Amino acid sequence: MALSAGTRQAVGMATGWLVVACGAAVSLTYFSEIQNVARVVLGLQSPQPRVERQSEPARSVARGRTVEIRAGAHGHYFASVEINGRPIDVLVDSGASIVALSYDDARRAGVYVGDRDYTQRVSTANGQARVAPIVLDRVSIGDITVRNVPAAVSEPGSLGTSLLGMSFLGRLQRVEMRAGTLVLQE
Repeated sequence: MALSAGTRQAVGMATGWLVVACGAAVSLTYFSEIQNVARVVLGLQSPQPRVERQSEPARSVARGRTVEIRAGAHGHYFASVEINGRPIDVLVDSGASIVALSYDDARRAGVYVGDRDYTQRVSTANGQARVAPIVLDRVSIGDITVRNVPAAVSEPGSLGTSLLGMSFLGRLQRVEMRAGTLVLQE
C-alpha cells in the first residue's frame, strides 16, 4: 500500500518532532552534566571541581605500576598528581595534547612564567589562546612517575582546571577505561 504525499509529509514531521522531543528530554535530564562539561571544554571560570580521592590511589602489580581512578559524579576523572613534587588537582583528559596547567597551578608547582614566555598559540574549544611552553621535571600519580614532560601554562584566568594530557598519558604502557574506572599503567 502506497502512502500519499500528504501522509508521508505528516509522518516525516511527526518523526522530526519526536527526535526534537527526545533531544530535549536528554538535555533536560543531563543538563548539569552538559553544563559542567561545557565549562571545562570552553575553559570558563567555574567553581573548582570536587576531587574524589580514593583511600588507596595506587597499587603495584607484577608488570609495572598501576593506578586506578574512579569516575566522578559526572563521569570525569579527577586526580591529585604531583608536579615537581607539589600536589595539583587535575582533570585527566586524553583529548588534550599536552599537560596544560592553569597559571595558578603552575605557580603552586614552582613554575613561574612572564608575559614574554607566552610564545605559542593553541586552538581550544573557546578559540585561540596563548600559552607558555615548558617542560616539567616530573609528574607523578600514585606510584607512576614520568620525567621531562612537555607542558604549557595558560594565561591567568583562561583555564579553570589543569589538564593531565597526552604528553603524560602517551608515555604510559596502558591507559584503559573500564566500568567507570580509568586504569593507568607505567
